[in-house]
Amino acid sequence: MLDLDGLLRFAVEHGASDVHVKVGARPRLRIDGRLREAPFDTVEPADTERVVTAIMPKARAEVFAHANEADFMYSIAGLGRFRASAFRQRGWAGLVLRRVLPGIPGFEALGLPATVPDLVGHPQGLVLVTGLAGSGKTSTLAAMVDHLNASRECHIITIEEPVEVLHPDKKAIIDQREVGADTPSTVSAIQHALRQDPDVIMVAEVRDVDVAWALLQAAEVGHLVIAGMSTVSAVDTVQRFVEMFVPEHQRQARTMLASALRGIVAQRLLPRAGGRGRVPAVEVLVGNARVAQRIAEPDRLPELEEEMAQGDLYGMQTFDQSVVQLYRNGLITRNDAVAAAREPSEMRFAVDRSDFERQQAPAAPAPPAVAPMSATPPAVAN
Repeated sequence: MLDLDGLLRFAVEHGASDVHVKVGARPRLRIDGRLREAPFDTVEPADTERVVTAIMPKARAEVFAHANEADFMYSIAGLGRFRASAFRQRGWAGLVLRRVLPGIPGFEALGLPATVPDLVGHPQGLVLVTGLAGSGKTSTLAAMVDHLNASRECHIITIEEPVEVLHPDKKAIIDQREVGADTPSTVSAIQHALRQDPDVIMVAEVRDVDVAWALLQAAEVGHLVIAGMSTVSAVDTVQRFVEMFVPEHQRQARTMLASALRGIVAQRLLPRAGGRGRVPAVEVLVGNARVAQRIAEPDRLPELEEEMAQGDLYGMQTFDQSVVQLYRNGLITRNDAVAAAREPSEMRFAVDRSDFERQQAPAAPAPPAVAPMSATPPAVAN
């Protein structure tokens, strides 16, 4: 018989981010990006049906009964919260649970560039946080909300499916709405949020054109809008956002996006060198006047890559520039840097040049054996 709570405790003890429960196989854990078999018994059909029925809220159980899939949160006292996704495959129930880490790490703890807090410092506009599943988008969005919560006296509304990170009120007041439980849809929640005196609206995922249009409108009328998207780069994000719209509306969408965009943070997690864990490689596009021009004109969209590469004055950087910096700081290996690069041949040259510069750099002087006379004398214990 599957002991789900015991499995989740084992997963937390071993630093797993995700837990997979599938009929006919042992549970598997994703640790540092890789799936590993857990030392538990093979899962039987009755196990998953029993577990899903036991942990799923009633409202989500009704959705699961007719849609055969549902997302919800599951909590264990003293252990933590997990985002659960239940589904059916070959008629059997399956379950994937992702751990929501306790607390809300800040930007520095997450390894994000110093530009990121500046992007959410604007009173209005659109900030997009992008990356594929497992790239850390949820943590970055939570850090942005927490930063605003701690620094601004404002009203923040989050729209999530489901609500993952809980935010206590600090300087701000925060309302967290869950799609399916508190509101029928993301679009409905955004439309009603505009009548609820918001300063900031955070949407966890932009999945369709109706949500994209509602976000543009909210940003256009004077709100700061923060949203997540499942895209791999800043250029891809702009293109995908515009292409959600039918061709006859794309020009208007492009113009509105060019005007509203404050920035894009595109991230991906890479294996940490010399030990367990992962570190983020982060691409940053800042919405200045030159960037707005290139977004507004479809033929100039590829030029955004060059704007990021040369926009360090504005806090911009490309994904590959971020990877090179991670390598220089000793956070990733040479092989992982080359494997992750968009341009592997250029990355090989960049890391080789970094190695050469390191070898040529003069050795740091040894510290003096005796502290200089001007140094503050040490305290004497009583």
